[in-house]
Amino acid sequence: MARKKTKTTTKKTTQPKKLTLKLSKQQKIVLGSFLFLLGIALLFSFISFFFNWQADQSTLDSLGDRSVESQNWLNKFGAAIGDFFIYQGFGVASFALAILVTLTGFYYFFDKEKKSLRAYWFWGIIVMLWFAIFFGFFSDSAPLLGGMVGFELNDYLQDYLGLIGTILILAFFAIVYFAIRLKITPELVGSYLKQKKQSLQSELNDEDDDDFSEYRDNAFDKDNIDLPKAKPAPTPSATDEKVDEPVLQQSKPAPSEEPVLKLETTQAPQEDFEIEIEEPIEEEELVENLSTKLVQDFGEFDPTLELSNYKFPSIDLLKDYTKGQSITIDQEELEENKNRIVDTLKNYKIEIAHIKATVGPTVTLYEIVPEAGVRISKIKNLEDDIALSLSALGIRIIAPIPGKGTIGIEVPNKNARIVSMRSAIASPRFQNAEMELPLTLGKTISNETFVVDLAKMPHLLMAGATGQGKSVGLNAILTSLLYKKHPAEVKFVLVDPKKVELTLFNKIERHYLAKLPDSEEAIITDNAKVINTLNSLCIEMDNRYDLLKNALARNIKEYNAKFKARKLNPNDGHKYLPYIVLVIDEFADLIMTAGKEVETPIARLAQLARAIGIHLIVATQRPSVNVITGIIKANFPARIAFRVTSKIDSRTILDSQGADQLIGRGDMLFTQGNELTRVQCAFVDTPEVEKITEFIGSQKAYPDAHHLPEYVGEEGGTSLDIDVSDRDVLFMEAAEVIVIAQQGSASLLQRKLKLGYNRAGRIIDQLEAAGIVGPFEGSKARQVLVSDMNALQQQLNND
Repeated sequence: MARKKTKTTTKKTTQPKKLTLKLSKQQKIVLGSFLFLLGIALLFSFISFFFNWQADQSTLDSLGDRSVESQNWLNKFGAAIGDFFIYQGFGVASFALAILVTLTGFYYFFDKEKKSLRAYWFWGIIVMLWFAIFFGFFSDSAPLLGGMVGFELNDYLQDYLGLIGTILILAFFAIVYFAIRLKITPELVGSYLKQKKQSLQSELNDEDDDDFSEYRDNAFDKDNIDLPKAKPAPTPSATDEKVDEPVLQQSKPAPSEEPVLKLETTQAPQEDFEIEIEEPIEEEELVENLSTKLVQDFGEFDPTLELSNYKFPSIDLLKDYTKGQSITIDQEELEENKNRIVDTLKNYKIEIAHIKATVGPTVTLYEIVPEAGVRISKIKNLEDDIALSLSALGIRIIAPIPGKGTIGIEVPNKNARIVSMRSAIASPRFQNAEMELPLTLGKTISNETFVVDLAKMPHLLMAGATGQGKSVGLNAILTSLLYKKHPAEVKFVLVDPKKVELTLFNKIERHYLAKLPDSEEAIITDNAKVINTLNSLCIEMDNRYDLLKNALARNIKEYNAKFKARKLNPNDGHKYLPYIVLVIDEFADLIMTAGKEVETPIARLAQLARAIGIHLIVATQRPSVNVITGIIKANFPARIAFRVTSKIDSRTILDSQGADQLIGRGDMLFTQGNELTRVQCAFVDTPEVEKITEFIGSQKAYPDAHHLPEYVGEEGGTSLDIDVSDRDVLFMEAAEVIVIAQQGSASLLQRKLKLGYNRAGRIIDQLEAAGIVGPFEGSKARQVLVSDMNALQQQLNND
């Protein structure tokens, strides 16, 4: 439906609001249901009127008398409506009006696009008038066919055009309808007739072929074949060819001659021999045939079968911040900005041939076409001057716009509009997206939902200053995947050093999250545990590549397709591989604390993990070169830049300027290695995420979170046989501290004995060798195997 532009004013708040014909969703439902039921009532009254119109004529003058009843199915109301539209109106053609009213109600009730509805009404009225005039020729014998309107219009046309002229004008409008509405052309009719002619000819040929086959069967009867004796072949005629092998010749019979079949041969007739039949050898079936049989018997493997009753979150869990309203276009603001841009450019003797405005949720794009001979660099250098004249927070000049012969000037709107996550999720562009990992990030300047595929990126780098929308962007990405992918198809590895941003997703741990086997919490908040998780993902990557190698598959999509088709045997270690998405909320904090230990596995995953379905989303609020290093940037072609404070930071993220001119609050630039796209990020608030995770978490889940391969770091400690003479001088004191506290951790020894981490770790290894504490258990403290001081003394005496 074309959106109606409503003029709003922002300066004078005391002016009364102007009347608008824009209907809310509830009003559309009420209006649609009324029109739909009214159309049904008209159909019933029209149909009944044809059977009872003569009996109901007497009741038309006494509609106010309640004692009088009508034979119409809708009583006196139906009789009056039928008489008005059929007898006094358009006759049989009035049914078109009833159908149009019903169709209009249907369109309004389901809020469908109204463009096609206008076409239905336009052509429907033309058809109604045409049939009314056409049936007006028969009004004398059947007055109900054309009605009074049809009779009068027909009579009027005959008075001025005559009978032949009226027929010709009706024929002209019929041709117009068939050509424009139904798109029936002479070529189309000719091709249809040609096809019918060819089909008839093929049927006749088939009959001729049947006659010939009957003749051929009779001709090959044994009685009709004359086998010559062993003597020289007769001299061939001029039309016959000399051959050495037996040749079967069939001559075309003359109309008056009987068909003759000749068999020429230069050999004597063969004697009868017994046929020796060799039994065929059955070949072994291939494995693929076995897989095909399994698919036929049991169907393809369904990874979602374990959670077959899983229900995706409904769209009602998201809040509609726009309340179904479209973008309000302020004509005064557009005109004012246009005049200021033109005046500013005129001050520098730059003339404009054309200007066009595209209004977005937060930014309006003004496309200008300069006069011939104007240098683009001259306009680009006026960025600050145009921003000063517009009193704007910050403008961005695109010179030229890729794919267009125009120069773009992006100007922030005075009244920005929130882009709700509900509108982005509900858009057909996202719902019908045929992507492996679809992400809806928000809406572009042209108010189109922006949807990308994470599997094609294949990794995403997000950066921007504090409070500009990175965390909201991460929530939008995770929400997109939760609304689109089943728990069996994707798993998340969440790293949250700030400990408060991603904690809401704890509720979906057994559905969507992945963690180390010995980890208590799926969301990683300790920087020391991040290294183990990243190295575990590297092990998972190597294991998946081994599976792909054995399955002769190039990527995870081909591998899963083979596994679903039951071409891979689970006994050989094959299994369905879900996508794994690693999300790091604050990358700068990890680089500060771990450095190369974090950068190396991330770079390795970014380089190799695309084919096996591991994708990285890294966000940071400090886009400096020591955080976003060259190795990281080289393997993250997809970038999202929120507002930053300097051009240097913008170049670090995007390799170009522009992020410093954004207006914040979710305004961002997206690039996938080509041109920049300005997007207003979809807003999803914390209560909305909480509702979604509660809805998913309340459903049946897997027994535990998805387990990554076990990885034991250097700090893990091993049960080595350490000599008693090599024990630390503080070994006895450390053993007492551990037994008294009943907590076997190196950090406890660091605090109590004021030791460094390395020395405390060596003492823990010595205590493990002595049997005082148990083995390394990941994030958990070691188990203390000695209950009290007496048992400790006895243990040490035994050593």
